[in-house]
Amino acid sequence: MMKQILCFGDSNTYGLIPKTTDRYDWNTRWTGIIGEKLVNKGYRIIEEGLCGRTTIFDDPLRIGRRGTELLPVILETHKPVDIVILMLGTNDCKSFYDASASVIGLGMKKLIGQVRNAAPKAKILLISPIHLGDDIWDGYDLEFNADSVKTSKNIGSVYKRIADEEQIDYLAASDYALPSKEDREHLNQDGHKALARAIVNQLEQMIA
Repeated sequence: MMKQILCFGDSNTYGLIPKTTDRYDWNTRWTGIIGEKLVNKGYRIIEEGLCGRTTIFDDPLRIGRRGTELLPVILETHKPVDIVILMLGTNDCKSFYDASASVIGLGMKKLIGQVRNAAPKAKILLISPIHLGDDIWDGYDLEFNADSVKTSKNIGSVYKRIADEEQIDYLAASDYALPSKEDREHLNQDGHKALARAIVNQLEQMIA
């Protein structure tokens, strides 16, 4: 029986092509790359990336973006899940949420609690997202401002502390990949490849 890895995230899990509304193909997305690497080890990837998804905030412009609203449903849909990868936080940095990295961390802790409640045997890999690029608000994405960039750079230390407290695995995407020059927010093809390599290495340690 194949084991399942659920990848729960936002547009950088969905595989949005920078500066477009299109999506990278399976072989380009980091989720697809790790799927190809791990299929021979008996694992299949469940992609659950959604553009605009947050941890706990309702998007005033789009419905269904609050992660805590949908994660329990998704976990039930794909039961049983063996590993859950959580990579959210970028959209929580939007200016209209006005949330600090610590508050975003509280949202992530709630998601971790939902995983443990619905899939108590599942291992969890918490990934802090790539940083937002400087001046992202200047002609790229008006939903972010200068404070958003600062907050995005503080999420990693908060998530690392949470991972230590919760005794789960942790990886900082910003250690391996940068936002694209095209929109200063999303991974390009090289970013997906680099992040996938790091995640595969981490998962192989978790699986061993």
